Amino acid sequence: MQSCQPEKEIEEKQITHDLTYNHDLDNNDNFSPDGEWLVYDTRTDDGGIAESARIEKVNIRTGEVKVLFDIKNNGTWGPGAGAVSYSPKENAVVFIHGLENSTQENPYQQWRRTGVIIDDSKPNVPIYMDARDITFPFTPGALRGGTHRHEWSGDGQWIGFTYNDAILKSLEDVTGIKRNLRTIGVSKKISPVIVDKNSENVSGQWFSALVVRVVPEPKPGSDEISHAASDSWIGTNGYQRQDGKMQIARAFLGTVTDKNGKQIPEVFVVDIPDTITQPGEYGPLEGTQTDFPMPPKGTMQRRLTYTADNKYPGCSGIVRSSPDGSTLAFLAKDEKGIEQVFLIGPTGGKPTQLTEHESDVSGNLRWHPDGKQVSYIWNGSILLCKTGNTPFRQRFKTLTRETKVAPTNVVWAHDGKTFAFNRAVKSPDGKTSTVQIFIKNYEAED
Repeated sequence: MQSCQPEKEIEEKQITHDLTYNHDLDNNDNFSPDGEWLVYDTRTDDGGIAESARIEKVNIRTGEVKVLFDIKNNGTWGPGAGAVSYSPKENAVVFIHGLENSTQENPYQQWRRTGVIIDDSKPNVPIYMDARDITFPFTPGALRGGTHRHEWSGDGQWIGFTYNDAILKSLEDVTGIKRNLRTIGVSKKISPVIVDKNSENVSGQWFSALVVRVVPEPKPGSDEISHAASDSWIGTNGYQRQDGKMQIARAFLGTVTDKNGKQIPEVFVVDIPDTITQPGEYGPLEGTQTDFPMPPKGTMQRRLTYTADNKYPGCSGIVRSSPDGSTLAFLAKDEKGIEQVFLIGPTGGKPTQLTEHESDVSGNLRWHPDGKQVSYIWNGSILLCKTGNTPFRQRFKTLTRETKVAPTNVVWAHDGKTFAFNRAVKSPDGKTSTVQIFIKNYEAED
């Protein structure tokens, strides 16, 4: 049996302690640029909306907590705020915000939310990132639904997200034909997008476009997809193309339909042009009354994995890129049916198996900032595994003690010397538990 005890014990440090609410890192980018603060939300145990929806940050050295954003008298139906990430370049965060007009009858939904930015120096002053326009004719640069899981690019110039469309959700409700499909978009701070004001529309400060094309009924055996998610930026500054130029891109899981009609998640990449303001071959950026906003000119969507014919087909987890953009990590089952970490280049090729555990890797893939190691959760602990050709038992190390309820939401500081994660902590009477934040220092080998 493989060992799961830390090779060199360094004490974990709990940095949040209030047992009346959760402190959820949500598998985002939570460290401030200087590595001194962690940002988080206060969601309920089931991921729902708390009565007081707050975005907070905690100092990793002193434990000081500051509130960045607070929705007073928040209802269980919304508007809600959560899933927050720090910019790697500025003292600013981005997070989900439900529509202001959320009510019990018309609550927060996947297709009724936007991204909001808060500058650390100006708490509770929301900057609406993506514009939302559900009034025809629609507006280029605005979307018509809800954005989610916002992630800054390594240079701080872009924000990526997943998306659901309100117009197509309404069409699905009327026709009964599936149209509420999840896909992926990006925003860039090109110019503000101003839309006609009403209770459902929101003007935004960034220009937004969908970059992944999804269809309700993919052709069996084709590379068409019906769902796109589990996405992240490739590299700090993209990946290097064969011509030597750097290409901005996002990696994600796209759900294809195999030749037998079964849905299979596969790894995809979408190359994103520097300019996202020009419509592409499939239709207008703003979409139509019967179809999605379409990707900009120069967008290229590519499939990397072909697991449909494997004994255990499919890929899982958030697809994560090494800092230099040369390698992507994802989860898939090995020949024994055990979930392992696999690697593949952003231009394709045969995936290579990184881990060889005797039971499933349970997720939370993250590259160490040195680009030579991948961390993940296995057997109730956080592990770190080197890439390379040495025997597997010599490549991985255990970073945290084994616990029955595994830690979650691992995130590395930019310098790679500290990592943070969530643990459930029980109340003194043992009847309840809340999600708290822990950190641990990491001593790299010479």
